[in-house]
Amino acid sequence: MDWDYPQPFTLPVTPCAGDIDGLDHTNNAVYVRWCEQAGWAHSEQLGLSLPDYRRLDRAMAIRRGEYDYLLPTFAGEALTLATWLVAGDGKLAMERRFQLVRDSDGATVLRGRWDLVCIEISSGRVRRMPAEFVDTYMPAMAQAVDAAAP
Repeated sequence: MDWDYPQPFTLPVTPCAGDIDGLDHTNNAVYVRWCEQAGWAHSEQLGLSLPDYRRLDRAMAIRRGEYDYLLPTFAGEALTLATWLVAGDGKLAMERRFQLVRDSDGATVLRGRWDLVCIEISSGRVRRMPAEFVDTYMPAMAQAVDAAAP
């Protein structure tokens, strides 16, 4: 696959009949749901799960999400969703990117990006990342293959 960044965390996905909208293609909200699933799975693979977030009373919350829907997908198509952490200040903020590729021809059908901010779960207020977040997430930051990567 021609990934935007090296060493993606990937999740295979396939639209099912319930994912298809009135225009006979995958509904845009399904892509958002898949991105959330990939983000959590990547975090768990790195070593931080929802129980860890609760134990630490901290979470990386989406402050802003952007999605570029480039091509339609259809029921039964094999797709691969990739995600990376690409930026972080080690204090409050991180950025996560997504790229959804159609397996049959390698075409990128979606790109997404989340600006994340660390919050205290109990209050919802922005708080500094705990050491466990910094130690887990900062070494996982991907570097762009070239300056043209989105």
